[in-house]
Amino acid sequence: MRTREFGKSGLKTSVIGFGGWPMGRGQYGAFDDDQAITAARAAHDGGVTLFDTAAVYGWGYGEELLGKAIKPFRKKIVLVTKGGRKWLKDNPDRTRATVSDSSPEYLNEGIDESLQRLGTDYIDLYLVHWPDLTRSYEVPMRALEGAKKAGKIRYYGVSNFHPDMLAECVKNGVPVCDQVGYHIFDRRPEAGIFPFVQKNGMGVMAYGSMAHGLLTGAWKPGQPFGDDDWRRNGKNFGLATWSPENLPKNLAVVERLKEVASGYKKTVAQLAVAWTLGNPAVTVALCGAKTPAELKEDLGGDWDMPKALRDKINDLVLSEGAGVGKAGDPGP
Repeated sequence: MRTREFGKSGLKTSVIGFGGWPMGRGQYGAFDDDQAITAARAAHDGGVTLFDTAAVYGWGYGEELLGKAIKPFRKKIVLVTKGGRKWLKDNPDRTRATVSDSSPEYLNEGIDESLQRLGTDYIDLYLVHWPDLTRSYEVPMRALEGAKKAGKIRYYGVSNFHPDMLAECVKNGVPVCDQVGYHIFDRRPEAGIFPFVQKNGMGVMAYGSMAHGLLTGAWKPGQPFGDDDWRRNGKNFGLATWSPENLPKNLAVVERLKEVASGYKKTVAQLAVAWTLGNPAVTVALCGAKTPAELKEDLGGDWDMPKALRDKINDLVLSEGAGVGKAGDPGP
């Protein structure tokens, strides 16, 4: 598998990363632990060197499960986790929104807890999961610099930060990436975030490469979601891509994309991953998988998409899709 560098940081990884959100029990529907562990290990066997998770994925469960999965090859990969998000640990509603807290105390406590859950003594890349609007972004940058000097993390970055937030971060630290949602149905970061990241020597870790399941090609009209699946509310980080009124239109678009993909002997999921990687600002496209079969298909997304094909996809989605995030639209 190809590799790319996070900007000018010196940190290089595989272009496809293993996304650990589906391993967070209580947020992405039912799954089998052993199958999820096997999927993560199959990713490593297939050349994946970046594995991403977060403290709030399953309220710590996702980190624990990924820690078990990567134990045989921990030293050979780039392990990413995210913090700075508080949750009500005794709250029975496991899908309830969390609150950002980027105080040094909470970040340092979170790093220590993540280290314990992951079963490791260092984290390769630690991200502030969401912006904390209550304090200067200088605060988390200084806290993460301290954690880096202490040897707890090797690199740090942010997730879901907009250009004005990133500008304050780079004045007060050396963040190496911004992790943002980016896929065929969501191009919002292209106009502001991507140019800033490229100008400032950072990289982009793109999550939701398959539109959180829509681009797997497996969804049907009236797609059912369990009570423990965040996608059941019809919202996609501020978009209504699979709301009742928009989903039928977008499923029709996906069917068209399947036909396009077949012409290149690819699946629609492999088309989706290649499209994400086709933007030069993107360092890594994250692919979440709960089974080895899903993972194997995802790995086939590492291929160069011709410009004419990318243009064709863009024309189709922007003209016939519904609830699509367009370049420059406000992000989540």
